[in-house]
Amino acid sequence: MKKYGLLAIGILIGGLVPACACTSAVVSGKATPDGRPLLWKHRDTDFLKNHVEYVQGERYDFMAVVNSADFYSKREAWIGTNSSGFALMNTQSYNLMEVKDGEERGVANGRVIYRALELCATVDDFCQYLDTLTKPSGIEANFGVIDAQGGAVMFEVGEEGYRMYDANDPEEAPLGYVARTNFSVSGKYGPGAGVIRYQEAVRVLDPLAEVHAITPKRIFDDLSRSFHHALLDIDLRQPPFTGEKASGWFVDQDFISRSSTSCSVVVQGVKLGEPAELTTMWTLLGYPPTGIAIPLWVDEALPRMVCWDDSLSTSPLSHWSLLLKDKVFSGDWGMGSERYMHWSLLYNEQGEGYMQRLAPMEAWAFERTLSVLEEWRKAKRRHRETMTELYRELDTPTLWSLYEELSGLE
Repeated sequence: MKKYGLLAIGILIGGLVPACACTSAVVSGKATPDGRPLLWKHRDTDFLKNHVEYVQGERYDFMAVVNSADFYSKREAWIGTNSSGFALMNTQSYNLMEVKDGEERGVANGRVIYRALELCATVDDFCQYLDTLTKPSGIEANFGVIDAQGGAVMFEVGEEGYRMYDANDPEEAPLGYVARTNFSVSGKYGPGAGVIRYQEAVRVLDPLAEVHAITPKRIFDDLSRSFHHALLDIDLRQPPFTGEKASGWFVDQDFISRSSTSCSVVVQGVKLGEPAELTTMWTLLGYPPTGIAIPLWVDEALPRMVCWDDSLSTSPLSHWSLLLKDKVFSGDWGMGSERYMHWSLLYNEQGEGYMQRLAPMEAWAFERTLSVLEEWRKAKRRHRETMTELYRELDTPTLWSLYEELSGLE
């Protein structure tokens, strides 16, 4: 994977931090152990409360992560997959256009995802959809796509056109994946953003891709919850940041997971010949170090833990994860103190951090789900009864009791 120098692209750090700053990757089947493509989005946004919505679309039904606050008025989506096995996500780019005073970047990005999910089945369909849009389009984003035909492509889309980077093309993606944060390689205007996060993603993904070992669980464990800093070359999980001599606090700057993260999602596609209905959207709502990932399939029978809850104004998983995150970012010492995180609440030598206490729950969810998926793949169909039973098992009182204990609300 080609690496881009800090000076060549530029760094956006300090006080100037973009609100919509995500980390992502499109992974072809060449870089995974089972030949199935992956689509990852780690979302940073001002809209921290997210839930999953099921939509009966014009051509295809789909499910997607949406802003809990304004989904019904705006019809925007931020990552999702549909009944044809087509999956789509975006990261905001900051170097594809010059923005004048009063203009907003990428105003159409979320609407594009919503509309494409109900219309497109393949990478080619998405190309045709982009070609039909009125120009200037109001788009400035990197869009990642996978489909049930093995397609895995990153699009860099500006107001007037787009450039494709195919994860299956050995010249464009020697290791079988394409990562992006908040810059576009084809961009012309300004430095972009997210270079340090990009370098961290490449540091983790390169060795995994070389041995065909990128999986949803590795992404969540090694990227969504990464506290290795690519520029400083430190890992908060290692001494001296975990021992008695550590203060227990650190600055939240340029880690992949940060206070502005609202979710992390990995869509696992299917191999050629497998039914599209087996496409699995591993969904972690809220702040990843205080959340757990659960599997979802395109069906109106979504588990209540990811759906809108009137009493919470978001989904239960988003609510509980963000509640714990607020304890991590509880500094109240004046201007700038919100940038400090109480690291020892997340991870400590005693093994009692939020991240450590929640890990067994997610590990069980993966183990249980993978056994179910294996049965479905052999049968070449998804059993709806088994799916709903699995959702009931995942929605266990043990999980909610643990969240209550950790948040001090027992």
